[in-house]
Amino acid sequence: MRFGLFIPQGWRLDLVGIAPQDQWQVMRDLAAYADAGPWDSLWVYDHFHTVPMPTAEATHEAWTLMAAYAATTNRIKLGQMCTAISYRNPAYLAKVAATTDIISGGRVQMGIGGGWYEHEWRAYGYGFPSAGVRLARLDEGVQIMRAAWRDGVVSFAGKHYQVDGAIVQPKPLQTGGIPLWIAGGGEKVTLRIAAKYAQYTNFTSEPDGFAHKSEVLQQHCREVGTDYDGIVRSANFNVVIGDSEADVAARIARIRERQVAVAHEAAVDAMVKNLTSPDSACGTTEQVISKLQKIKDLGCEYAILYFPEAAYDRSSIEAFEREVIPALS
Repeated sequence: MRFGLFIPQGWRLDLVGIAPQDQWQVMRDLAAYADAGPWDSLWVYDHFHTVPMPTAEATHEAWTLMAAYAATTNRIKLGQMCTAISYRNPAYLAKVAATTDIISGGRVQMGIGGGWYEHEWRAYGYGFPSAGVRLARLDEGVQIMRAAWRDGVVSFAGKHYQVDGAIVQPKPLQTGGIPLWIAGGGEKVTLRIAAKYAQYTNFTSEPDGFAHKSEVLQQHCREVGTDYDGIVRSANFNVVIGDSEADVAARIARIRERQVAVAHEAAVDAMVKNLTSPDSACGTTEQVISKLQKIKDLGCEYAILYFPEAAYDRSSIEAFEREVIPALS
């Protein structure tokens, strides 16, 4: 099992109380820490407005951060979970990603999905088309990016996107183009797009759901003629590690206290509840290992971890590195 680490960027109210002029240093230092450690990749979210509700708190832009991390790290892979296809023209996105890949020396990953956060869609003037339209754009956009990275120039006449000789030079450094992580568990469309194009998938961390989505993906692979075993399946996990269950509860209480200072209590409680859900990876190290081992046994080869304390306290990350990664790698 390989592991990725989310870097706090504000989206989940994880930079509250840190002055804007100090936030980049916090993010950069944590990225450097991950770069020097056992992590295979670092990740950011592609969102513009905070959750669990829009606030005036920071949400730093994903691809700007990608370029910054490309220039300030040396080894670690760089991903987004996940880029919303409709937020950027796909030919332009292919160009941005190619340039970032070159800056990084060939370490960029493309996490891509249809997008879902209606409030920010409408606030930024994107409208909010149906799920069918969003996923159709995803299918077309992925085709455009793949062709651009393969050939350095792309033309495409689709229902949603038209590109006429868009030059994407220089191409990414990675042979075959930037790896695609198709995120989402929609069974009829998203997982079929993943079967056609993805090197990686990312869907639910709930074990029964993970097993079911894997079966659906396998069926799509049979139908479109791709190698199911060639697609790495991943899932995301919230992580809070404590010396005891009481310590975990105290840590979660501190997270809640920070967030209710800037967002409505009911909304925060709904988000904090996810930290104690059965499919989270919160608990003692023994409990976390047990949870992750179960999903590893179902074929999850890659876990991407979100530590809500990361900007303030690295002790959960350090415990994960010290005890969990060696047990599951």
